Amino acid sequence: MKLLLVDDHALFREGLSLLIAHHFQEVQVLQAERLTQAIAMVKQHVDLDVVLLDLALPDSQGLEALPRLHEAMPNARVVVLSADDSASTVRGAIESGAAGFIPKTAQGSTLRAALDVVLGGGVYLPGSPIAPAPAGTPERAPDLSPRQFEVLHLLIRGASNKHICRELSMAESTVKTHLQAIFRRLEVSNRTQAVFAAARLGLRHARPDSGA
Repeated sequence: MKLLLVDDHALFREGLSLLIAHHFQEVQVLQAERLTQAIAMVKQHVDLDVVLLDLALPDSQGLEALPRLHEAMPNARVVVLSADDSASTVRGAIESGAAGFIPKTAQGSTLRAALDVVLGGGVYLPGSPIAPAPAGTPERAPDLSPRQFEVLHLLIRGASNKHICRELSMAESTVKTHLQAIFRRLEVSNRTQAVFAAARLGLRHARPDSGA
């Protein structure tokens, strides 16, 4: 697994890189201190799995970094790192396509648990306002078809309807139909709530076998 850590504080980057190297020895960590540098790196490393993105970068303004990264690397998950874990910031990050949110203010044990969820393919959200599924909790998958799971898989990664169409070779009307079915099964009304629901259920990003 390959991970890119984007943060302009060298001490934080080095500390988090050491923590990841110690607890997740199969993960290769790359580093960037600017958004422009991160975008250049994701174009060079097309096999990136996860980007851990600080929102307070010198060359971007908060959440605007997310769509810029997604444009450069639509197939990788971007997880936000931020000292601001207010409800509005968390929700704004998810609405902007983040596949999770890890507070910088978290204690070491919580940070390790969050990374374990993210690197395992799950969605981590802070305990307030949305509680993630505890590590080791069995998945309680909703009653979705394999194709709907594929759509949900891409939705959690922040993919737009157009990207889902391209990725799964579907008409946009078909994608919308699948999304409506997913929302009903998860008992939510929009994409953001679907990501929160996926986090509560402990759903992973493992892609199921394709189906009609």
